[in-house]
Amino acid sequence: MPAVTVTNLESKSFNEPDEKRRPPKTEVDVVNIGGATLGRFTFEPGWRWSETVKTVVHTDSCQNNHLGFCTSGTLTVQLNDGTRKTIHAGDAYSIPAGHDAWVENDETFVGYEVMSAAEYAKPA
Repeated sequence: MPAVTVTNLESKSFNEPDEKRRPPKTEVDVVNIGGATLGRFTFEPGWRWSETVKTVVHTDSCQNNHLGFCTSGTLTVQLNDGTRKTIHAGDAYSIPAGHDAWVENDETFVGYEVMSAAEYAKPA
């Protein structure tokens, strides 16, 4: 991965994002800063990719690669080959394309991502 270089001192709030995407039970807030696109992904209890985001992207499984950090909640991810991992608050994560995911328990999942925000949950 090439090194990222920034040339300006900037700050942006996810509370006033450059773009909002709102599939069912999903909030994706996107900010463009320092030549990068970052995202805050918020998934409500009961959220499952195959029942929510799939309705707007129309693929059989999530085709985004993810690199991020979970700040609250619990998310289980299952790759198309059956490999499964559960992500908890405080975990950094990487997820390859070709997966489903769902929120565990009754706490909202919040993750901040540095890789997939430009495309995730954009209507096809």
